[in-house]
Amino acid sequence: MRLAPLRRKDIARCVEIEKQLFAGDDPWSARAFHSELDAGNYYLGAYGEEGELIGYAGLATVGRPGEFESSVHTIGVEREHQGRGVGTALLRALLEKADELNAPVFLEVRTDNDRALELYARHGFGRIGLRKRYYQPSGADAYTMMRPARSAQEVG
Repeated sequence: MRLAPLRRKDIARCVEIEKQLFAGDDPWSARAFHSELDAGNYYLGAYGEEGELIGYAGLATVGRPGEFESSVHTIGVEREHQGRGVGTALLRALLEKADELNAPVFLEVRTDNDRALELYARHGFGRIGLRKRYYQPSGADAYTMMRPARSAQEVG
């Protein structure tokens, strides 16, 4: 598996994975992915041995030097590749990017997504809030989580 910048030609595959993973909610459309790339957000693809997309992740950063904040917008890994370190590799790459800017990182995650909650806790995220009925149309709740800013020097 290798990580590389997400290619626009892989957006259709991202949408397929979204539908697989988030069928009970509102999976992202191709337009949403294009908008994220058009905005200059940091998106990575995880590519399998044959070059096929098996996962993706995106990070948005706002602010100015010394005041940056980052937000994990999405992480998705094809079901048959889950539990093999793909999500961990994607998250670590996003966090490295945020660390370059010394930015705290925020995200939302379903309260019933134990695997993701464990992953985020292992990487320094703590719960800072609860968003009732955040995911639609299912009405599932989400935790807002945050990992404090870390400089690349602190991490390295």
